[in-house]
Amino acid sequence: MKHRHAQTGFTLIELMITVTLVGILLMIAVPSYQQSLIKGRRTDGQSALTQAMAEQERFFTENNTYQLPFNRASEQGFYNITAAACPGATITNCVLLTATPNPAQPAQVPDGNLTLNSRGQKLPADHW
Repeated sequence: MKHRHAQTGFTLIELMITVTLVGILLMIAVPSYQQSLIKGRRTDGQSALTQAMAEQERFFTENNTYQLPFNRASEQGFYNITAAACPGATITNCVLLTATPNPAQPAQVPDGNLTLNSRGQKLPADHW
């Protein structure tokens, strides 16, 4: 008498299909996750610019000029915030704040700089 044993485990085809499906899901999920990280970190830069501008406006109210030099890291450290006079203006008329991605955070580098001036102009517009 021959006894047939029930097969256990997976066939090679089943395993290949599973690996292929996991690969497809990763191809979709990883870029979306990276974009979510960039957007979240960009919010850190936007928040830091807004807070820094509020400080600059308070300083302007008391001193009739904006504060230079000005250099600090954002709260979470993803951006470095600096200040300069707006192009074609003096520091007593307009301040331009720039958030530069921290090079230690490689996911931010392709995102570029964010700027905000005392006239309310925010660039690049599609990042705000």
